[in-house]
Amino acid sequence: MLRSGLRVVLPLLLVAACSGETPPELRDGGVGVDAGPRRDAGPPRDAGPPRDAGFRDAGPARDAGPRIRIVAANLSSGNFQSYDPGEGIRILRGLGPSVVLIQEFNYRENEDEHIAEMVEEVMGAGAFFYRGETGNIPNGVLSEWPILEAGTWADDEVGNRGFTWARIDIPGDRDLWAVSVHLLTANAGTRNREAMQLVELIQLAVPEADLLVVGGDLNTNTRGEVAIQTLSAVVSSDRVPVDQDGNDGTNEPRSRPYDWVIPDPDLEALHLPVVIGAQTFPEGLVFDTRIYTPLSDLTPAMQSDSDARQMQHMAVVRDFAVP
Repeated sequence: MLRSGLRVVLPLLLVAACSGETPPELRDGGVGVDAGPRRDAGPPRDAGPPRDAGFRDAGPARDAGPRIRIVAANLSSGNFQSYDPGEGIRILRGLGPSVVLIQEFNYRENEDEHIAEMVEEVMGAGAFFYRGETGNIPNGVLSEWPILEAGTWADDEVGNRGFTWARIDIPGDRDLWAVSVHLLTANAGTRNREAMQLVELIQLAVPEADLLVVGGDLNTNTRGEVAIQTLSAVVSSDRVPVDQDGNDGTNEPRSRPYDWVIPDPDLEALHLPVVIGAQTFPEGLVFDTRIYTPLSDLTPAMQSDSDARQMQHMAVVRDFAVP
């Protein structure tokens, strides 16, 4: 069943594959993908042997073996809320993500080929992405596995972005629904209204049997903010990622927990510590290039990247076992 016990029919949506041997219907960043009838969303089925995961060698940040690394990334910098200056791209390349929940997803003139160029630089050849069609600082999802369908749900509180989601064909018998969000800075009440709307949308659309992660820039002032309590209807926020100094703040001054990667209980059950080089972060990592050592474990990230002009926030990293 769906999380609310209701069924909905989702429209055709646009998906893009940035490069590699990709089926024609997923190329060129502008072709509708018919996901077919929604599969039976009853009790989780026996997955049997995993499908070919197609893992890439993602460099030293992923030396602990096959896993799903999910990164929340509001890492635009410079004057135009874009990734043009390159600092955010270097950070993401160093972290070696499987899935990125990205905010302020702008690069060059935002032509299809420009966005595909950025995704390939971050993820490597053969990756997939969806860039939300709403607003001038849209959210997006990047994935090393195929995106089966994707879209943007309207956020009634703001017009320059929406709730962008993608259904990802991860290894195993269940898909991963990744929802990239950017809540307003206005006040806690506004963020809670956004969270209430998002919960309703997820309950209507996402099958209970599938895995779910919500993440991105929630602009929350505290970990106990009411929006997080509201989101607990569909996801779990019990784990608190930190940096090497134990600081969980993710805004640039490192004083507030703006950014989150929060899974549903089924995905939370697959939690793994984040292992980078010789270091282990049991609850997940807040990555700040200004303090991380040895930074050589996360090449090509540079010490100055998190201190870049108009750098938005820090990346948040969670790892999960492949189902």
